[in-house]
Amino acid sequence: MTAPAKQAVHVIGGGLAGSEAAWQIAARGIPVMLHEMRPVCLTAAHKTGGLAELVCSNSFRSDDAETNAVGLLHEEMRRLGSLVMRSADANQVPAGGALAVDRDGFSAAITAALAQHPLIEIRREEVALPPEDWDQVIVATGPLTSPALAESIRARTGEDALAFFDAIAPIVHRDSIDMKVAWFQSRYDKQGPGGGGADYINCPLTRQQYEAFVAALNAGDKVAFHEWEATPYFDGCLPIEIMAERGPETLRHGPLKPFGLTNPHSPQVKPYAIVQLRQDNRLGTLYNMVGFQTKLKHGEQVRIFRTIPGLEKAEFARLGGLHRNTFLNAPKLLDDTLRLRASPRLRFAGQITGCEGYVESAAVGLLAGRFAAAERLGEPVVPPPPTTAHGALLGHITGGHVETIDAGPRSFQPMNVNFGLFPPLLRTPSRGPDGQRLRGTQKTLAKKRALTARALADLSRWIGGEAHAVAAE
Repeated sequence: MTAPAKQAVHVIGGGLAGSEAAWQIAARGIPVMLHEMRPVCLTAAHKTGGLAELVCSNSFRSDDAETNAVGLLHEEMRRLGSLVMRSADANQVPAGGALAVDRDGFSAAITAALAQHPLIEIRREEVALPPEDWDQVIVATGPLTSPALAESIRARTGEDALAFFDAIAPIVHRDSIDMKVAWFQSRYDKQGPGGGGADYINCPLTRQQYEAFVAALNAGDKVAFHEWEATPYFDGCLPIEIMAERGPETLRHGPLKPFGLTNPHSPQVKPYAIVQLRQDNRLGTLYNMVGFQTKLKHGEQVRIFRTIPGLEKAEFARLGGLHRNTFLNAPKLLDDTLRLRASPRLRFAGQITGCEGYVESAAVGLLAGRFAAAERLGEPVVPPPPTTAHGALLGHITGGHVETIDAGPRSFQPMNVNFGLFPPLLRTPSRGPDGQRLRGTQKTLAKKRALTARALADLSRWIGGEAHAVAAE
């Protein structure tokens, strides 16, 4: 007796996330309706109607799976049967240790694979409001979600559901901050609703250091807005260099004010200004530079921000920015399988969930597709372990951040995958294979290798668990 045909899962958006989600669903024997509005409706950034068009760089960043978090994500995706990674590998161009692709060949490969799959139907149309009879929908419309669909999402979720611009401050790995210079303290030792009176890391500046810092901000090389981005400056979200332009003392009376703080390393000396960093994730491994959203180019940020006392050797999990990007307040709105709590038939994937980067978008699409397929097949929907790159990224999206420890803005912002999102090792390697004590760079690399080895071992167990569930069917 022939089994009844399964109802299609609808995927809205044919970018990296939507393409990957559609492939993962179809690979499990479930029909997919992939809706892509291009070329019927083009965005301000896209130039073609090709699926998975790369609109900016052609680089997927480092392919080092041993000591780099995005390289680890590449490897995990390969092991999970990713169409995006298969197409990237097949269209690779020379880029040293990075994985870069021929953008036209990459898009053509994905378009052909999806178009030729017998279970995938591609419809070239804009979807403003998913019909109620679509019982499973993945929304993967990216940072340039159409206004009509964005309004539909906001109507379902509330006014604070969507942001239309990133206002990103740099995030620093906690273990790279020099605590012989910096210290923990909240202003006036005040306890916030989620804190304990010593919730900020404080970095002191003398008058000479402050004036040099302001001068560097004013002279720093900035990124220009794209033509399709309206300048979104508003009070409370000004780039730090714009505040610096308003006068030499502006920052001292804004995010760098020194009031209510005492440096325990030198209690008799009053700092002229203080840079504060606020805990950004529940693990306590990442700290956000308060008020440091910026349009400085990335190299300039690293150079200038490392002049701040205590941050001379800072390692950045994310650098600052301010640009057009539609994304959800995902920790509030999505469950741990990326479903909208207010309407569980809707699942979200890609940059709209609050991840950053090509590979991260595709990885979240991969997860959304696998979750939707498991749900359709009646299998348990089991998220990947948080120790994997996929699990760490999912954890960031669905609740790994700290909401707030004061009256400031919410801390959730788009993020690239990085080792600061991973749970710490139970034991950090301290000696090499030869028994010699590890120091400096060697110790850092050993820690990263231990994190990636743990991730791939746990991923294998997760994949094995999925296979066991399928066999049990």
